[in-house]
Amino acid sequence: MSDLSGELIDGRYELIRQIANGGMATIYEALDTRLDRKVAVKIMHEHLANDEEFVGRFIREAKAAAALSHPNIVAVQDQGWNQSGIPAVFLVMELVEGSTLRDYLFEKGKLTTQELLHFMSPVLSALAAAHKIGIIHRDIKPENILISQAGRVKLADFGLARGDLIGNTMTAESSVILGSVSYLSPEQVQRGVADSRSDVYSLGIVAFEALTGRKPFEGESPIHIAYQHVNETVPAPSTLNPDVPPALDDLIVRATSTNPDNRPKDGEEFLQELRQVEALLDPKRRQLSFELDLGVTPIRDKSRTPTRVSQENKVQTSERVEPMVAKKSPRESTAETARERKRRTSARIRRNRWIALFVTLAVAVVGWYVIVGPGNRVVVPSVAGMSVKEAKATLSPLGLTYKIADEVFSEDIPKGKIISSRPGGGGRISEAGTVLLFLSKGAERYTIPNLQGLTVESATSVLQSEPLVIGTTTESFDPKIPEGSIISTSPVAGTKATRGSSINIVISKGIQQLALTSYVGKTGDQALNELEGEGFVVTVSYEFSDTSVLGTVISQVPNGDSPAPKGSEIQIVVSKGSESVFVPSGIRGLEKSAAIAMLENSGLVVKTILTGKNKKKFVTHISPAEKTKVKRGSQVTITVG
Repeated sequence: MSDLSGELIDGRYELIRQIANGGMATIYEALDTRLDRKVAVKIMHEHLANDEEFVGRFIREAKAAAALSHPNIVAVQDQGWNQSGIPAVFLVMELVEGSTLRDYLFEKGKLTTQELLHFMSPVLSALAAAHKIGIIHRDIKPENILISQAGRVKLADFGLARGDLIGNTMTAESSVILGSVSYLSPEQVQRGVADSRSDVYSLGIVAFEALTGRKPFEGESPIHIAYQHVNETVPAPSTLNPDVPPALDDLIVRATSTNPDNRPKDGEEFLQELRQVEALLDPKRRQLSFELDLGVTPIRDKSRTPTRVSQENKVQTSERVEPMVAKKSPRESTAETARERKRRTSARIRRNRWIALFVTLAVAVVGWYVIVGPGNRVVVPSVAGMSVKEAKATLSPLGLTYKIADEVFSEDIPKGKIISSRPGGGGRISEAGTVLLFLSKGAERYTIPNLQGLTVESATSVLQSEPLVIGTTTESFDPKIPEGSIISTSPVAGTKATRGSSINIVISKGIQQLALTSYVGKTGDQALNELEGEGFVVTVSYEFSDTSVLGTVISQVPNGDSPAPKGSEIQIVVSKGSESVFVPSGIRGLEKSAAIAMLENSGLVVKTILTGKNKKKFVTHISPAEKTKVKRGSQVTITVG
């Protein structure tokens, strides 16, 4: 997939640089321009984005990880399909700046027991949380165990969670995960099924590799490695690293057992057994860690008793102030009282006069408003958001009528509801007036037509009737759609789009032509696996041959002189060996059962003639004679006595 650094995804995520590239997707460091923070954006490869199964698996990762909230699991924050610019199915995750367990193994070769326990405990804690709600990771490997710069261990990549891995044969679809075959459980290889015990097996393989510095099984091809996982037993780590404690050694041996019933049943049980091993290795070690907890600062107890002045203090205060007030004569007090009473009476009269004036003015204004002013107009109630029927029921009691002035599109008001009125709510209109209503036609959306199988010119003609345009154009091989015709659109046909939306199309390049190799003289297993892996359908037949070794290819059609279409049939004939065999020498004098076994192993049918009375019978005669060339399956008669 081309480097998309610099692209703006979904109008929000600005891709900065590539940080990882896998079989299904590429991961970029990106900036969330809306929240101004760095994130990791995982974008599916273009050639897989048209495969519904892969897109489903990609979206399943978002749902599987989003269902989990755990400090040791990489958090998923967003998921979607880029609607503007280059088409891309994307997943947004928290950005873990640091390294992977694979980086540690590259640097150190192998880990000590304590270092391994440091990684295993948080990973198992994360798996226990996933298994508890029925989510199986299915792709545990050192590359998916992340270590942040702060030392936090996180489990990433739930892209294969609850998804099928491989069937009975390796196909082109499964090739995208062959990099993880070193950690696949036997049941995943044999039957393509997995449960929580499969994750336990994979993590056991990771622990073996971390302690020994090498994987338990290695081979020239993924098929060979998968075969060993099914048919061989993972050795104890102590056979390669004598420093591994016996308790940890036994736990890893059980976790990597070929029989799932012998393993810990899930991440929680595995974690508990690992903690028992930790306690055995270091009895003083705390079994529960509260390093992330913060101490609680006690709240200081404040006095609830308010400051009050007692009655006694009030009395004392009055007594202290009273001597400071000068006393007056009785005559002076009487004159002053009369003047004060007159002053109060005059103020009341003036106040009453102002009140009378205000009431007169108010009556005049109200009379003008009601008789000749706007008071004789009706207040229009708000009808926004109502249906026409509801608006009629609201306006009719006020003597008002309505008229639909216009119908317009609205992103906020549902179809058939009123957007606004004229006059608006709270406005006034004359009695028996008409209120103009503006009705919503709903959101402006246009259905994307089915363009599959059309040429670009025909598709452009179809879209002329809709306010939609052709967007970006990409090409892809397709065995069913003719070359030059449209395979698919993004967004897909039948979905709704806004006016002027771009419809991105994928155009067929026809059937992909693949280079074909001649496998004459090579083994039939090699021919079958490699041809099916390249996308061909292989038909195998068997024939006798005096010139070709048993199990090798005698002939092939087509023979590999020219390329062949992907998915086409390739016929191979595999040798059953020579049709003729020689009667083995040394039969005479052999005990009866040994002679019969030797002849039958040579592909011959044995007839026995008994003579004599000896209990133990030996061959006295054979026909045809020894070293005689006969056809495979011929009858040989032996006389025993």
